[in-house]
Amino acid sequence: MNPPSLAIAPADRQTFAAQARDHHRCLLIYARALARNEATAADLVQEAFVAAWRNLGRFDVTRDFGAWLRGIIRNKWREYLRRHAREVDVDDATLEAWECRFAQWDANRSPGNADVLDSLDDCLKHLPDSMAEAIRRFYYQEEPGEKIAAALGIDTATLRKRLERARHALRSCLDRKLLTPA
Repeated sequence: MNPPSLAIAPADRQTFAAQARDHHRCLLIYARALARNEATAADLVQEAFVAAWRNLGRFDVTRDFGAWLRGIIRNKWREYLRRHAREVDVDDATLEAWECRFAQWDANRSPGNADVLDSLDDCLKHLPDSMAEAIRRFYYQEEPGEKIAAALGIDTATLRKRLERARHALRSCLDRKLLTPA
C-alpha cells in the first residue's frame, strides 16, 4: 500500500499547503490557549497537520477547514492529557466557547485584509520602547511582573500602569487599522 502522501493529487497538496499556511498562526494561538505552553502548542499543531494530511480524503469540503483542524487539535490535546495526567484539563463548555470565538474570527478574516495578528505586530512596533518591552516581557515571554519591574528599574505599580497604557494604545491602533477601509 502506498503512503498517504503518494495517493493525494498535487493540486490537493498545494491546496492543503495554502490552507495550512493560512490557518497556522490561529491554530497556534488556539493550541496555546489549551496547553498554556508554547512548545506543547507547537507540537499539537504539528500533530494536527500530520493527522489532517493523512485524513485529507475524509475532509468534508462543506465544512470549515479551520474548524476541522481545531477539532483535530482538541483531540490531540485530549490524547496529550491522557499521557500527561498531571496537566490541567479544559472543560467542554470552555472548549465550545473558544470554538465559537475562533469560528467568528475565521468568518471575519478575508484573504485581502491584513491579519489581526499582523496588525497587532505592526502596532507593537509603533509603541514607545518602554511600553513595547513591558508588553513583550509580560505577554510574550510570560515573565512575572516583579522580575520585569526590576529589569526595567521601575516599581510594580508603574509597570501595571505602563501595561495598561500600552494595552490602550494597542487597542486604539488596532481599531484604526481594522476599522479604516483600505
